[in-house]
Amino acid sequence: MKSNIQILQTRIRRMILFFIFGLVISGITAFPIETEINLFDSYFINSVWLQNYLPSIHSFLITVSKGIHETAKNYPFIFYGTDWLAFAHIVIGMAFIGPLRDPVRNIWVIEFGMIACLMVIPLAFICGPIRGIPFIWRIIDCSFGLFGIIPLWFTRKWILELEKFQKV
Repeated sequence: MKSNIQILQTRIRRMILFFIFGLVISGITAFPIETEINLFDSYFINSVWLQNYLPSIHSFLITVSKGIHETAKNYPFIFYGTDWLAFAHIVIGMAFIGPLRDPVRNIWVIEFGMIACLMVIPLAFICGPIRGIPFIWRIIDCSFGLFGIIPLWFTRKWILELEKFQKV
C-alpha cells in the first residue's frame, strides 16, 4: 500500500508532467503557422455557422488568415519571432524539471509559473488593444493563463503538504 508521501509525489509528478506537456505542445504549435492556417482555411473560412452566429469572429479570422498568407509570401522572416515564442515555451517547460526532481526545494518554479499565468491577463488587456485584437480573443488568451494556473495551484498545495510530511 502506498504511503501518503508516495501518493503526493505521484500526484505532483503527474501534474508537473501535464503542465510541461501543455507548454511544449503550445510551443510546438507556434512553428507551423502557415500549415495551420491552411488547415483552418480548408475547414472554417467558408463556415456558414461561423458567418451567421459569430460574424465578428469570422471577419477577424479572415483578416488573420490574410495576414498570415501575405506575411508568409512577402515577409517570412517575421515568423522567426514566433519560432522564438515556440522555443521559449519549450525552455520554460524544461524549467519544471527542477520541481519534477525535487518539488519541495523547487516550489519557487511552480510559484513562478503561477505568476506568469496571472501576467497573461494584463498582457492581453494592454497589448491586445494596441495590436487590434478583438475583446473576445483577449478573453480567450486570458483563459490560457487561468486554466494554466489551476494545475499549478494544486501542485503547489500538494508540495506544501509533502513538505509537512517530510518534516515529521
